[in-house]
Amino acid sequence: MNLFPKYIRLKGERIPAESFIYGNHTAECERELAAFLKEWYSGDHFIEAKTSGSTGTPKIIRLEKDFVAQSAQRTLQFFELKSGDRVLQCLSVKYIAGKLMMVRALIGDLDLFAVDPATDFEFLSKERFRFAAMVPQQVSKILDAEYSPGTWLQNLEQLLVGGSTVPQSLEERLQNVPTVCYSSYAMTETATHIALRKLNGDGADEFYRCLEDIRVQLSKDNCLQIFMPGLAEQPLQTTDLASLEDEKTFRILGRSDNTIISGGIKFSPEQIEKKLELFISVPFLITSLPHESLGEQLVLVVEGKTSEEGIKHLAEICRHKLDKFEQPRRIVFVSEIPKTVSGKPYRKGLAIQ
Repeated sequence: MNLFPKYIRLKGERIPAESFIYGNHTAECERELAAFLKEWYSGDHFIEAKTSGSTGTPKIIRLEKDFVAQSAQRTLQFFELKSGDRVLQCLSVKYIAGKLMMVRALIGDLDLFAVDPATDFEFLSKERFRFAAMVPQQVSKILDAEYSPGTWLQNLEQLLVGGSTVPQSLEERLQNVPTVCYSSYAMTETATHIALRKLNGDGADEFYRCLEDIRVQLSKDNCLQIFMPGLAEQPLQTTDLASLEDEKTFRILGRSDNTIISGGIKFSPEQIEKKLELFISVPFLITSLPHESLGEQLVLVVEGKTSEEGIKHLAEICRHKLDKFEQPRRIVFVSEIPKTVSGKPYRKGLAIQ
């Protein structure tokens, strides 16, 4: 495996890597790619990556280049990507997912088609790709676009959806597209995904399946632990609550640090949210506030303006879709639910009373 090829493929052209690194680029996405390539081709044995900040302040960590390349190689093998295959790069290389797309292209000799992450994706009605990785917001944007009849995905053979949980509503929409779609379980510390879950077509299910040489187990608190070659500490302890089918197959239930204990009962806000996803059309989340007798009380927080009609409507949805003890005791409206820089809901940044 050649980690530092002399040439790279970009939009059908074979370009000397050094020429691209030190070339003049007008597009922001190409300037970011050049900056990452400069880091990759440097004499350092590591690259730096920023964590998402979903559990606190984002931080910079160092990843060995060999470790990163092994992760890229697993993806190339799983999706059977070959030299010259055309792939779409529409993720920022400021974060690990975008960096890994670039590394896959390098070591796999793939033809990279790089665009700004905020693009309207209209080119997908004409351009064909073997593979792309996107966040859920980008996929929704494409499916909602006026120029797309909803079948444009015939031009994209395989799609990896990551960065945050795939909403159930989006997963249902993907059942009607020909593209083979996967959800990823990933962390910056593992150089992106360690397991994939098929979202549509034959073999679609709710379980993630580990890639080659990777296995998982549960801690005493039922949180996922990861074993994989190259990790400094084995296992890597996560705060993700999970259930296991075996050491290669698991399902994510929520985060242990989000667990709410109300009246002596433990609740996973993510599991409650999943029951409501298809019935509340605006951003929302489940959180808690102190309660004198219960310890904590469940609270439904919704983006929008407070109204008695809105509260009654939401209460009725909860009454029909949630179990008795899952009913929120309060419904609160906020102007905006805070998010991390990578677009994930930032529960700790939510200020309600």
